[in-house]
Parts: sequence; structure tokens; C-alpha cells
Amino acid sequence: MRKVDRLLDEYGESHRNPLNETIHWVCVPAIFFSIIGVIACVPAGPMAGLEPWLGNQANWAFPVLLVLGIYYVILSPRLAVGMVLFSAACLVGAGLLASRLPVPLWGVCLGIFAVAWVFQFLGHRVEGKKPSFLKDVQFLLIGPAWLLHHLYKKIGLRY
Repeated sequence: MRKVDRLLDEYGESHRNPLNETIHWVCVPAIFFSIIGVIACVPAGPMAGLEPWLGNQANWAFPVLLVLGIYYVILSPRLAVGMVLFSAACLVGAGLLASRLPVPLWGVCLGIFAVAWVFQFLGHRVEGKKPSFLKDVQFLLIGPAWLLHHLYKKIGLRY
């Protein structure tokens, strides 16, 4: 069995309750987005030299997402494609949101992060099982891939 299959199966063991699954379909992407949003707010610093090529996207989210992309490629190149597209959409969405918000993006993202985690823990309470990441922090990265692999299955794509 491939490592990705083992991780997705293990993650799925604590996500069988329909309410918990529904909560995860909303909250996992929200948490992923909020983390990208907060990281994107960190000043570019040493990456400021990249601004001619990246414009206002020269921030710490780009290298962090690059490392995540490598992690997902190692797990499953096909899942990595979807995760890179989702990550890019989150990064662009955070930039658009930041340009239109009357308050700092990082504050909004921290609020989204907190509310989404409250619901995640409520979902696991309903499920009667602890969140997978309490066993292995790697499962924080498997959550989005678990949702994506369900989408792939639904549309007939191999992962």
C-alpha cells in the first residue's frame, strides 16, 4: 500500500460521522486559507528583491507553499497538482481580500482560524474520536489532501 493511501485511510478513520465530515468540508479549507493569509501578511524582508517578478505576492506564503508542494509531490504527484491549484487560489484570494478589507487581513484570518478550529473540535466531539493530528502532526497536511482525494474519486481521477 502506498504511503498516501495509508495516511488517507488513517485520517478517514476519525472522520466517518456525517456531521463531522460536513464540518471538515467547510473548516479544513477555511483553516488552510487562513494560514496562508496570515503567512502572506509577514513582510517580505529578504524576498523584497523578488518584487519585480512577484509584485505584491512577494511574501512568505510563496516559499512556504513551495515546500508544501514538494511534500504533496512526494506523497502523490496527482494530488499535488490539485493542492498547488488550491494553494494558488488561496494565495490570490488572500491578496484580493487584503486589497478590499477595511481591516488587516491577518486579523480576519486569525478570526477564521479560531472559529474553524472550534467547529473542528466540535465535529470530533460528535465523532467521538480525537483529531488525527494529535497522534501525528503530519495529519494537519493530510486533511486538505483527504478532501481533495474525495473530489478526485467523485470525478473519476486517480490520485
